[in-house]
Amino acid sequence: MTTTPQTPPPAASDQPVKLNHPKPVPRPGTWISATIVAILGAMLVHALVTNEKFHWETVWFFFREVHVVRAVGWTLLLTFLAMLIGIVLAVTTAVMRQSSNPVLRGVSLAYLWFFRGTPIYTQLVFWGALSALYQYLSLGVPFGPELLTFRTTTVFTPFVAAVLGLGINEGAYLSEIVRSGLASVDPGQTEAAGALGMSKGQILRRIVLPQAMRVIVPPTGNETISMLKTTSLVLAVPFTLDLTFVTNSYASYTYQTIPLLIVAALWYIIITSLLMVGQHFIERYYGRGFDGSTQTGGRRGMSARQQAILDSHTTKDSPFLEVTP
Repeated sequence: MTTTPQTPPPAASDQPVKLNHPKPVPRPGTWISATIVAILGAMLVHALVTNEKFHWETVWFFFREVHVVRAVGWTLLLTFLAMLIGIVLAVTTAVMRQSSNPVLRGVSLAYLWFFRGTPIYTQLVFWGALSALYQYLSLGVPFGPELLTFRTTTVFTPFVAAVLGLGINEGAYLSEIVRSGLASVDPGQTEAAGALGMSKGQILRRIVLPQAMRVIVPPTGNETISMLKTTSLVLAVPFTLDLTFVTNSYASYTYQTIPLLIVAALWYIIITSLLMVGQHFIERYYGRGFDGSTQTGGRRGMSARQQAILDSHTTKDSPFLEVTP
């Protein structure tokens, strides 16, 4: 009796691989909520476009009117000059608060106490009334001879008063933001830099501030956007070339209040959008090496330069690989 030899079963590696085909989990709530939001958005657009009381032709005419466009330029100039003054004052007072000199700390605290404790509108009114309070300003020795005297109205014009009022008030709020950013840097960084022989100024410029910018930039961008709208209060100085005053003047003259309000709102939205884009790129620049925003397909948290070094294969992924048990 002959028996036929049995073939051994194929090895597991020779068997064809069967891939799973998982089906996505249905999420009806996502589609239902998206549909509801889309319907509400369409209803809002329809209500805005079809309502003739908005006078969209008037909106389009004044949106590109020369005086309105010029007012946009003045508003931008007020915003950026005020923020520049505010940033300089904020960094100065934040450093003064960390000083060991009690006089510097007291001056910085008094500055914060006064300008954060009084409304910005009240401050602008006083800046506008400076020429009425002091017709002449002078530089010289206290209770002694005057070396330089000038008329207040020739120097403190409404534009200068508006910029100073906005900038000095903003510096008090930005000072706390800068101080929190400086405090976020590990003190060991300062100690290590001091051990290398760097001066306090060099440590601040090269070590502390570059790392603190990652914390400072987001709230500063928010303050810049807030400053853009705060320029509408410069009427208290009075400064009458900003966007809000010009559109309100046209509204009073033409009795088209709603269209002119829409014009001002559209310009503020456009400028705010551009500022948000700029803030995004600044945040990404100072956030390099801290997150994955600058990755090039590499590991999370690794900068593009570090990933390029690893991709060149001139170094090992881990220098301690051979000695790690």
